Amino acid sequence: MTISLEQLQRCSVAIDMGASRTRVYLKDVGLVVDEASAAAVNTRTGALVAVGNTVEQMAGRTPAHIRVVRPVGAGGITDIEMAQRLLRHLVDNRVRRAWRFHPNLRAAACVPHESEPLVQRAVIDTLAGLGARKVLLVDTLIAAGVGCGLPVSEAEGMLIVVCGAAMTQIAVLSLGNVVAAEKVMVGGSAVHRALAEHLRNRHELVVPSQGVRQVHQAVAAAVSGEAGQAKVRGWDAVTGEVREVEVDAADAQAAADLPMLAVLDGIRSVLRRCPPDLVADIGERGIMLAGGNAAMPGFEAMLRRSVDLQVHIAQRPDIAAILGLGSLMEKRQVPVYGAAPPAQGAAESVPEEDGVQAGT
Repeated sequence: MTISLEQLQRCSVAIDMGASRTRVYLKDVGLVVDEASAAAVNTRTGALVAVGNTVEQMAGRTPAHIRVVRPVGAGGITDIEMAQRLLRHLVDNRVRRAWRFHPNLRAAACVPHESEPLVQRAVIDTLAGLGARKVLLVDTLIAAGVGCGLPVSEAEGMLIVVCGAAMTQIAVLSLGNVVAAEKVMVGGSAVHRALAEHLRNRHELVVPSQGVRQVHQAVAAAVSGEAGQAKVRGWDAVTGEVREVEVDAADAQAAADLPMLAVLDGIRSVLRRCPPDLVADIGERGIMLAGGNAAMPGFEAMLRRSVDLQVHIAQRPDIAAILGLGSLMEKRQVPVYGAAPPAQGAAESVPEEDGVQAGT
């Protein structure tokens, strides 16, 4: 199924519910919600205690009767009722008024490439339950490509890698469509788990779940600065005492990079299925990284070493998909990556496109 640009321009709200973050874009306003896709529920009463970023700070610190719920998994929405409750509490009054009083509210939503019909239906039912009369599903890869400033509508091959918390999507785009794509069920969460397991197995050190990201950054800084060692604080897995150890930064970074080797296999698989002309275009353009974990320490360097291509990170990789969907909805063009900014007062335009491929 193909959605025309004209259909998208009739939408008023764009939504990207990912496993890690939920983002809402309001037409002619911009990004109004960028919060964690999590809710804390009181199991005794069923009431919501907190939603969004506040829940991230509560993780691992809640009493037994408060449970942290994540209604979005790697493939999409897994709990429709909780996703609706989460969105109701995240959106502000401007979006609530649009959902409540707009007689023919149309919403656009990002879905993973080639998502299953049940996943698509879950997204539609979630937004329909909030008042949307029409829900258009757009492939996340197309939206991210537009948000990165890639000329998606041109007859030119572009390789984009969207690295999320639970899944990485790889695709070659040309003429507004996905030529070849691959989904790898690893992401930033798998990298942090691998690093935490390395520290536990090698040093008998347990690191808090919220502190693994900081540990990863410290390890990457030690590797780039050729310090060799990185200091990590946690508690002893045997005695439970708090202690600080010096870990070999190169070994720790190698352990963190191990899950992302599947991404390299995915890139090679996608390139093997592409026509030679598109592969030649990719050889000149390189790889564009988007997604919340695109700037993960060591990821860009690993790709450069392994695939021997230029690697670019989008200017706003974490919100590239929702910005791309918003630009399609508003019929404006995101500045091309690496291009000079337009002259002051110059009008922005977007090339006429026949359509963008939906997530089917």
